[in-house]
Amino acid sequence: MAEKLAWGRHWHGRSYDLGRMTLPDLWRAYLTYPAINLYAFLTVLSGGAALCLARRWQDIALPILAVCLVYPFVWYGLHQYILHGRWLYRMKWSAGLWKRIHFDHHQDPHLLEVLFGSPLNTIPTMLVITGPIGYVIGGWAGALVAFATALATTCVYEFFHCIQHLNYKPKSRFIQKMKREHLLHHFHNEKINLGIVSFTPDRMLGTYAAGARDCPKSATVFNLGYDLDEARRYPWVMEITGAPPRDRPRSAMEREAGAGSAS
Repeated sequence: MAEKLAWGRHWHGRSYDLGRMTLPDLWRAYLTYPAINLYAFLTVLSGGAALCLARRWQDIALPILAVCLVYPFVWYGLHQYILHGRWLYRMKWSAGLWKRIHFDHHQDPHLLEVLFGSPLNTIPTMLVITGPIGYVIGGWAGALVAFATALATTCVYEFFHCIQHLNYKPKSRFIQKMKREHLLHHFHNEKINLGIVSFTPDRMLGTYAAGARDCPKSATVFNLGYDLDEARRYPWVMEITGAPPRDRPRSAMEREAGAGSAS
């Protein structure tokens, strides 16, 4: 935990708790977050290169449309089978990766610095998945604009993901509903509502729930199945964390105490 909080302080001098932040606080943090700045830079760079290489308008428009259509399903698959899969923590070499990309987020759902994905993981994933789609449609111009679309979409997803964990009630009923559905995933049952912005794949594949009454409460919603028994069998995540897995998120007071001890 000290490692995680220290990374947060390296970014802005402190750890960010979305449960205690305002919307202006979020905008300031979001717009200065290194990964978001990197995504924005790469979006402009790859999008500009695509425009220079494109010979037809279809080379640009069709890959953008294709990525927008496929992105919710890609996110759903990654979330369901990799982030919530139980195989990464069972291997020593990948345990730290699983801890960083999702376990930490479910242990502390409102901690901003583990809500965002690491560019070392997200950028290659976006490139590998969307690049070939764009290339088949529009050659190198299509591949570049598909990658740019994935980067821009990720920025949108990350912002709405922050809103879903922010101590803030959106004015839009649509965003309120989106937030309510995502928080069910974090605080009621981790096997439902695996989308972030779009829950269409959940509806199609039977993992959607509109409310807590629609599915049972999960005992593993905060530890993703990595409980004390699993930690004894596969200790690497627990060793990195420096503490046993929790079956509930830390309170704001506990987060402040952890940040102080990591100083």
